[in-house]
Amino acid sequence: MSHLLAIDQGTTSTRSLVFDSSGRLVAAAQRELAQSYRQPGWIEHDPEEIWRDVLATAREAIAKSGAPVAAIGIANQRETTVVWERATGRPIYPAIVWQDRRTAKMCERLREQGCEALIRARTGLLLDPYFSATKLGWILDHVPGARARAERSELAFGTIDSFLLWRFTGGKTHAADVTNAARTMLFDIHRLCWDDELLQLFDIPKTLLPEVHDNGFLFGVTEPGIFNTQIPVAGMAGDQHAAMIGQACLDAGMAKATYGTGLFLLLNTGQDAPRPANGVLTTLGYRAAGRTAYTAEGSAFVAGAALKWLRDRLDFFQDVTQTAAMAAKAGGYGGIYLVPAFAGLGAPYWDPQASGLICGLTFDSGPAQIVRAALESPAYQTYDLLQAMGSSAKPRALRIDGGMAANDWFCQFLADILHAPVERPSLLESTAQGAAYLAGLTIGLFSDFASISAAWNCGARFEPRMGDAERKRLLAGWQDAIARTLMPRA
Repeated sequence: MSHLLAIDQGTTSTRSLVFDSSGRLVAAAQRELAQSYRQPGWIEHDPEEIWRDVLATAREAIAKSGAPVAAIGIANQRETTVVWERATGRPIYPAIVWQDRRTAKMCERLREQGCEALIRARTGLLLDPYFSATKLGWILDHVPGARARAERSELAFGTIDSFLLWRFTGGKTHAADVTNAARTMLFDIHRLCWDDELLQLFDIPKTLLPEVHDNGFLFGVTEPGIFNTQIPVAGMAGDQHAAMIGQACLDAGMAKATYGTGLFLLLNTGQDAPRPANGVLTTLGYRAAGRTAYTAEGSAFVAGAALKWLRDRLDFFQDVTQTAAMAAKAGGYGGIYLVPAFAGLGAPYWDPQASGLICGLTFDSGPAQIVRAALESPAYQTYDLLQAMGSSAKPRALRIDGGMAANDWFCQFLADILHAPVERPSLLESTAQGAAYLAGLTIGLFSDFASISAAWNCGARFEPRMGDAERKRLLAGWQDAIARTLMPRA
């Protein structure tokens, strides 16, 4: 039994993939995930839909592979918050998605009270609605009876990894991995435990919280009847951390960027947690096989989601695969910039009140030019993140994955703007691959991290070719667009 099932539960879709012992993709299944926008700034998911999709795609992928599965690895959208009944497993409220901004005023009040320094020191994070703590507090305060039930130990909290693990094990296991715990704003990343002072600050009962384990760990075994046989859940990680492992960025100085719904850049800093600076986060990269790595992380909330918006709301194209040709057709760089602050601005600006902006339009502007601006914006955001991390953060080559990484036009523009090589793996399923590797490490299918590094293959390398003057001109225009977005608001 040398096959591994990886579940990649993301913001816009749920996918299950089966890999063999060499890391080769054998089978896959996918379902789109509906988004709910009940109020401006609110983004929710139905946890029951997530669970149904996980079951359906997992069973389909296993059936397609025709092979027995030795273990399951889970990668998930981080920070998304679920609270459920311990007795029934039923969620008491929809999952509040990481992009949700409803707690911005709560964060601002805590910041005015001088709480951010403590949060920064213990968790490596900034005080922002992005993270789970204020989302959890909101549910406890707004669902009738929730806080009292939490005090009576009737409720459980988790990010998506914990919720899926609970369902897989029939409620026998309430646990999380260190990378997801590290994104709650409640976890001390230095002592590797829930922090009592932060729990008191956010008024969170400790009885709600899961046990925390390494990313490579035997978390539990699936209930009879879920699959044809019981399968151990042997690896879990937040999607960006799983992608870092899948990209074999396992040594200090290596960096990966994922261009999916958002943009997430992780720089491996080794066993020492870097001091947070310049709007960049410090977080746990992974902890597995006796090895701990910290990362500097920059998170931009919108990358591929801007293309989805142009497709679904403005009907600029039918399929994202058309965007490379549209960008090429648009001709030279015409000075149009799209700042995708649809859910505020993340790192390094951290402005939850910012809203999206398109500037530089002329009568010659059309869909092709705006699509090109949407493809350009993640490259500019990546540049901003690397600048915020400091001069020592520039990697020899940036390894990339996610949906946008399949776009050659974008990859070349990214290399040009960063003035650094960009490497795309032969298999873009880095997140799922990383989850599979973690499960494989736990059960001994992979002997060590060296075997993971050996399995990584470069599919394409993009070298910078843009002139320095043109690059500086484009970056100056981007900074002007950012300044317009950040202008004081009444």
